[in-house]
Amino acid sequence: MEKLEPGRAALARIAGGYAVYCGPQSPVTQAIGLGLDGPISDTEFNLLEHFYRSRNEAVRLEACPMADASLFEHLGERCYRVTEFSNVMARRLNGSEDFSFFGQGITVDLVQPGQIDPWYLTVAQGFSEGAPVSQEILDVMKVFAMAPENECYLARVDGRIAGGATLSLRDGVAGLFGASTLLPFRNRGVQTALLNARLARATRAGCDIAACLAQPGSSSQRNIVRKGFQVLYTRVKFEKEWESE
Repeated sequence: MEKLEPGRAALARIAGGYAVYCGPQSPVTQAIGLGLDGPISDTEFNLLEHFYRSRNEAVRLEACPMADASLFEHLGERCYRVTEFSNVMARRLNGSEDFSFFGQGITVDLVQPGQIDPWYLTVAQGFSEGAPVSQEILDVMKVFAMAPENECYLARVDGRIAGGATLSLRDGVAGLFGASTLLPFRNRGVQTALLNARLARATRAGCDIAACLAQPGSSSQRNIVRKGFQVLYTRVKFEKEWESE
């Protein structure tokens, strides 16, 4: 994160998880993993809230249902509200499946170092749903592209850039993230092609597990389920805005 704007990003280990700050209103600015190591004290939760309040930012955190019950007690007592659900999904890879089909006229290519601009602009536009792309989204996509363990892929339809996605390979686990399709190319098999390309790469790399995220009931989840993924658990995003002083 510091590669983008030194001094802007911040990371703190709190309550068994991490509080992340990557700029105001950034989708990466949130806390994750809290309560997975055991009970959370009032002091720890106060530290979490201070981390964000000192930066004039709302507290946002992704909660795993396996977290200690004390996390949810703090959230209830302090009047947090639920703002989002997402499914954590996974499947096994056995090396025997054929992921070579991309669809008629669709190609998928690995983005080479030094050529990431078309990738993060494309993915950011896909996430913006036709609205102007915010600088925060561009920053997040650039962070994904610059991470050393990540691989970025661009899909084209009849030679025209149509979408992109990210693959992370670590310790036998393939993480499939950051996938989006430009509006004019939706419902043409772009997401399926990107899934196939990354699953094929993960298989070649010897990964045993592939994991990804999807909003419940979304078209992305339907595509993922067709590829053999199953829901492991649903995580919930909680949020608290600060009142003006």
